[in-house]
Amino acid sequence: MHLLLNNYYCNLLSGINCICCANQNGNRTMTDLTFFVEQPVLDALKDKVTNTRWPDEPINAGWNYGISLSYMRALVNYWVHDFDWRKVEAAVNTYPNFIAEIKGYKIHFIHVKGKGKTSVPVIISHGWPGSFLELIKLIPLLTEPQDVSFDVVIPSLLGFGLSQKPVTPGCHTRFMADVWVELMKQLGYERFMAQGGDFGAGISTALGLWHADHLLGIHLNYIPGSYSAYVRENESLTEEETEFLRKSDDWYEIEGGYAHQQRTKPLTLAFGLNDSPVGLCAWIAEKMIAWADKASVVTKDDILANVTLYWITETIYSSMRLYNENSKVPFHFTEDDFVKVPVGIAHFPFEEPFPPRRYIERGYNVVHWTEMPAGGHFAALEQPVLLAEDLLQFGAKLIRSGVQPIR
Repeated sequence: MHLLLNNYYCNLLSGINCICCANQNGNRTMTDLTFFVEQPVLDALKDKVTNTRWPDEPINAGWNYGISLSYMRALVNYWVHDFDWRKVEAAVNTYPNFIAEIKGYKIHFIHVKGKGKTSVPVIISHGWPGSFLELIKLIPLLTEPQDVSFDVVIPSLLGFGLSQKPVTPGCHTRFMADVWVELMKQLGYERFMAQGGDFGAGISTALGLWHADHLLGIHLNYIPGSYSAYVRENESLTEEETEFLRKSDDWYEIEGGYAHQQRTKPLTLAFGLNDSPVGLCAWIAEKMIAWADKASVVTKDDILANVTLYWITETIYSSMRLYNENSKVPFHFTEDDFVKVPVGIAHFPFEEPFPPRRYIERGYNVVHWTEMPAGGHFAALEQPVLLAEDLLQFGAKLIRSGVQPIR
């Protein structure tokens, strides 16, 4: 199916002629997807970007008030004159894309089988302000090894990218974990691994907590921001853990304004971001720059591909609503909450705030831990080789321990 994206996108896929094929279980349908945006949509975007009304800026402001005006002018100039969206489409269409309907929602995902002698199924989830695009670099790194490889499934979160935008309450990361289990079942995987950062770490954690019978293990490069470990009455936090909680509060005081707004009043913000592509770009680009390791290579093309996807799919509001939905079901662990499946942790040095190992181990069965030499919040985009190698090592460790992957 060719997905022609235009203003009907709020009713994703409605009225589109599809060629459907039953999955191997024969009881559901999935639709092949070719990603293509009509040229008038791109032309309209270019016109709006070109006619931007720019704000003023204090003398020598730099980045002290937010993203730099001079940086934004340069980025927008590149967007208009040099950025090539068709290259993004070509990269996406290199791999098999599908739409599946699960629990009443249309879910977009990429599915590529591994070439190794042993191949482990894994579902990899992105976060905000990212998308499935940031995970594409992982696909060849995980599927092509000849010994242990992965069958890779990369979905777009509900409300993000090419997946449907939910309009009813209750679509949080725990619900998406339920959807992911059904998706993997449709693909023939009763047991699988889960990997994620940001919201993807929340989905993977929910899978480990409430769907352990389907999980071989989970691999995280982030710990959910709402995670609060259970501490017994006769215990106390270590000095390192206490210092982490203090620094975490400091980080949210300086950097967390975006999250508070999106958690409490996302619609008010969405009117501007959904109408102004440069406003949208500034909101997203600031985070993609500030949260990344300055030594990492996050290019203008990486940023603009992600921003353009949000723009053409009109998903900034639906993606921000996830903050509101998650605030209603935080990961505040009780005595009965513990991720018992094997857990691998990849700690990238510029991912902040990141709990110390002891604090994580209060709620997770950590059997694998790697201190990475470089990288930040967007690990799959910044350091795909490091992330892929660690996931492969963790998968091989699980196999050596007796885990039997189902292909």
